[in-house]
Amino acid sequence: MVTRFAPSPTGRLHVGHAWSALLAHDMVRGRGGAFRLRIEDIDGTRSRPEHVAGIVEDLRWLGIAWDGDIVFQSARLDRYEAALEQLRALDLLYPCFCTRADIAASAMAPHGPEGPLYPGTCKALAEADRTRRIAGGEPHAWRIDMARSAVRAGPLTWQALPFPWEDGAAMDRVRANPIQAGDVVLARKDAPASYHLSCTLDDAAMGVTHVLRGDDLIGPTDIHRLIQALLDLPSPIYLHHPLLTGPDGRRLAKRDGSIALADLRAEGADPRRLADDLRHARFPIGISLGRA
Repeated sequence: MVTRFAPSPTGRLHVGHAWSALLAHDMVRGRGGAFRLRIEDIDGTRSRPEHVAGIVEDLRWLGIAWDGDIVFQSARLDRYEAALEQLRALDLLYPCFCTRADIAASAMAPHGPEGPLYPGTCKALAEADRTRRIAGGEPHAWRIDMARSAVRAGPLTWQALPFPWEDGAAMDRVRANPIQAGDVVLARKDAPASYHLSCTLDDAAMGVTHVLRGDDLIGPTDIHRLIQALLDLPSPIYLHHPLLTGPDGRRLAKRDGSIALADLRAEGADPRRLADDLRHARFPIGISLGRA
């Protein structure tokens, strides 16, 4: 059994991160497994070295130890590009030159479970036009042709554990439906790989057998299962836990100034007590467990 915690170094960890990390950490401790730490640092506009140091400091303060070296996504860019080349060779990707404003303004944009989907504007471009615009240095992302990819992969399922999890819990077999996500981006204009591609490749490379993450990522798991099938990667077991919410009922987020572990430490909080409280779903005042 191998689990992981994979934060982005774009700010300090908050209580929600701590709870998720503890869940993944405790799942393997005493069961002969390994807990790995991955830093998802390929967002060049927001990732900061000081936040990497903060993540390490926060986890150590809480008493969370990881196995092996820390994996940095920034050291794996060649792996992402190789995967993209493999998908291009299968004619499953196409360049997209649209801006967010272009997509938002499109009256043809269909809607999926999470909002507007990409309307496929650039999918219809002639190959000569694509080549010319790329050669001219026009910024572009790479999107997956979801319909073509789904046909190639065929019917897919993934395994899910219930929350809360206990030894011997029965797994569900979830039917994947990646089509409903539309032609998602696998390589962004401002980053060498999207979350969908990088985390799927990294989990496979790290030998992750159980992925514990928030229930906001249930839908994207269908996309990750598709990528696994297309690239012949193993599919881990997934456990999606509820998100923690603040007094306003919204999910905790770095951008909203949610309770940071660094602030609790500065206030003299006892890390052992905090970790024990989180393990027993006793959260700081104003924080509660959202619905799964």
